[in-house]
Amino acid sequence: MTETTRRTVVFGAGSAGLAAVLTACASYGSPTTDAEVDAPAAEEPSSDAPKKKGEAKGAKALADTSDIPEGGGKIFKSQKVVVTQPTAGEFKAFSAVCTHQGCTVATVSNKTINCPCHGSKFSISDGSVQDGPAGSPLEEKQIEVDGEKIRLA
Repeated sequence: MTETTRRTVVFGAGSAGLAAVLTACASYGSPTTDAEVDAPAAEEPSSDAPKKKGEAKGAKALADTSDIPEGGGKIFKSQKVVVTQPTAGEFKAFSAVCTHQGCTVATVSNKTINCPCHGSKFSISDGSVQDGPAGSPLEEKQIEVDGEKIRLA
């Protein structure tokens, strides 16, 4: 006959708690929504016209300026970039990878870039943390606005 000791009970309870935490994080890295996530822009047709800045490097346009809403933004999942327009005619780009635990941000609304995994929110103006748990801003990416086209620099 074996007796149940306090150590056995505490160990069992701790194991159950750990299993619950691991199960809750099992969907880490898988956004629950693809709202405002776009596929890359279609490749521009080639022409004999001289190459413009950015095109010489083979950079394809991410989007037209008209595709990025003023006071909002658009996420380009395959490039892991989010492009925003904080004020009319001002375009910014940031990494779409949350600095908390590496999830891809999923939406841009109410002037924030939002991560679905743990609720972090970042400013569309400078990528700074507006609401945690993230402790670091999104990395800024360099873009070129050439006429109506936005390209990664």
